[in-house]
Amino acid sequence: MKLLDAYLAQKPLYYDKIDYERFPNIYHKIQSYFQLPRIIHLVGTNAKGSTGRALAHILQKSGKSVGHYSSPHILKFNERIWLNGVDISDDILEVYHLKLQSILSEEDSKALSYFEYTTLLAMLIFCDECEYIVLEAGLGGEYDATNVFDKVLSIITPIGYDHQAFLGNTLQEIATTKINSVRGDCLIAKQPESIVYEIAHNRVEKVKSNLYFAASYLEEDFYEKLLLHVKKNAYAEFLFDNFATAFCAYNLLGFEVNLKLLEGLELFGRCQKIAPNITIDVGHNPMAAEALKSQFNGKKVILVYNSYNDKEYEQILRILSPIVLHVEILPIDNVRALQKEKLHETLEKVGLSYSEFSKIQSDKEYLVFGSFSVIEAFLKGKFER
Repeated sequence: MKLLDAYLAQKPLYYDKIDYERFPNIYHKIQSYFQLPRIIHLVGTNAKGSTGRALAHILQKSGKSVGHYSSPHILKFNERIWLNGVDISDDILEVYHLKLQSILSEEDSKALSYFEYTTLLAMLIFCDECEYIVLEAGLGGEYDATNVFDKVLSIITPIGYDHQAFLGNTLQEIATTKINSVRGDCLIAKQPESIVYEIAHNRVEKVKSNLYFAASYLEEDFYEKLLLHVKKNAYAEFLFDNFATAFCAYNLLGFEVNLKLLEGLELFGRCQKIAPNITIDVGHNPMAAEALKSQFNGKKVILVYNSYNDKEYEQILRILSPIVLHVEILPIDNVRALQKEKLHETLEKVGLSYSEFSKIQSDKEYLVFGSFSVIEAFLKGKFER
């Protein structure tokens, strides 16, 4: 994957401003190269990754050829493009990178952002290989690169505050931006704020489509069996709603739900216990913090933490404080990382003791949380035990 690595290294991961016209215009030029299969599009603030992977997993287990596009990755770029149960290989990436380069003009290739280019790359692969694509939006909805593709179903996962600089400062603005991506039938997951249902209802009325509710669409006994499955397999309890949404989508696609299809599902970095006393979670916003506080209710953990400077880190730390015994700060190498002094100041303000992360102690329980970059740094650092 040397050519792709070198190409992507030239593209910045973050932009202060986003050109919302660029990607649709470029895609329109090369649209004939993409013979789209059935696409399920996910937008929301939280749970896109776990809901999307659960849906892709049960589709694949039922004999369908399926691709799942997600972002960002934790350890390796290949994680973003999951094809029939495995992360894409370096060899396939290299072949399709060269194919995409032959399709794009030099000017358009240079203009595309990192996310826009990788979206086209994933879709080019999936169009050749898949019956179904589970397509996860990036940070947005209406103006997200993934929204240029026609879809058979939109899934709205829980919506809360995140990326306000791009999406708006109120929940209504954020939800509207995300839900305006809906152009047909829509499945809405259980939401923490009722205004999201109202916005979704208004949107489907406008586009003359149907709105389905994941919390009540299936038979009651299936939800009961699913909850037992979650507990029996030691998944975090908040994943119940995400799995329920995935099964509702599967049923809406025309298939009969079967709990056995969930067997073998692995969710990298989603409240994942990687050792008896270590849980990692890639969450990075207040909604994720609330879910983890509930998951660890009645326990005290050492929080291995850091944050980007554009996140609601003070609110997140206040939410988590009832379950935190002590905070250990893990350095992250990222231009968006919060200044150490600012994090120290915030921890003192919230009333949490802190120190630099050193090593794992076998008699303590740890929660590693804060962003994909925190999990990456922790895992690549080969934590000591």
